[in-house]
Amino acid sequence: MYKGKKILALITARKESKGLIRKNIKPFLGKPLIAWSIEEATASKYVDRIIVTTEDEGIAKIAKRYKADVPFLRPSRLALDNTKHIDVIMHSMLWLEKNEEPYDLLVLLQPTCPLRTSEDIDNSIIEIFQKKAKAVVSVSEAEHPPYWDNILPKSRCMKNFLRPDVIGKNRQELPTFYRINGVIYVAYWDFLKQAKTFFGDRTYAYIIPKNKAVDIDDETDFRFAESLMKYRQGIK
Repeated sequence: MYKGKKILALITARKESKGLIRKNIKPFLGKPLIAWSIEEATASKYVDRIIVTTEDEGIAKIAKRYKADVPFLRPSRLALDNTKHIDVIMHSMLWLEKNEEPYDLLVLLQPTCPLRTSEDIDNSIIEIFQKKAKAVVSVSEAEHPPYWDNILPKSRCMKNFLRPDVIGKNRQELPTFYRINGVIYVAYWDFLKQAKTFFGDRTYAYIIPKNKAVDIDDETDFRFAESLMKYRQGIK
């Protein structure tokens, strides 16, 4: 709880994954990947409850072992490759409103982002109050300016690939860009229920350094995240 507001951390974890098989429970430095998010949410000073939404009994069992709640299994129709994240969130919110009680704020934590810390979670919650925001979304500095990205024709000719005002400039001469990294999303319950998105006129960014902003999608991401975590923990 923070400033009298009840706060729910929601962790979304389905069984299947195209990029990396069973990645949400794949062993990550000795623990299932999802355990890292549960443990950091547990260490938060402000999160009142942690719920994992999954359609899989195996994931539910692991989540409970690490002290997260799994009060329901989501329908399999909400665990498909084309399922929208917001539909999974709405299902959880409506279930709680119908069967238990709503919360004041919801913190969305994806289990594929194991490098976030409880401090990041707490600071993002503080941010929503300091900014008088409706939502806060984590971002990181982009790896390179989008000015350097463009579509290539089949011929791969690079005529007009770069804007004229970008040609010849060093990266340091270009503006700093940020990207949404998927690490933390925070929103007021009522705003999220009505808007069905974390984005609006009163959504603010919480900046996370790039070394915490890995969102695991494939084996390369997984190994990179492991290397960063080993470095953080002083493991050789």
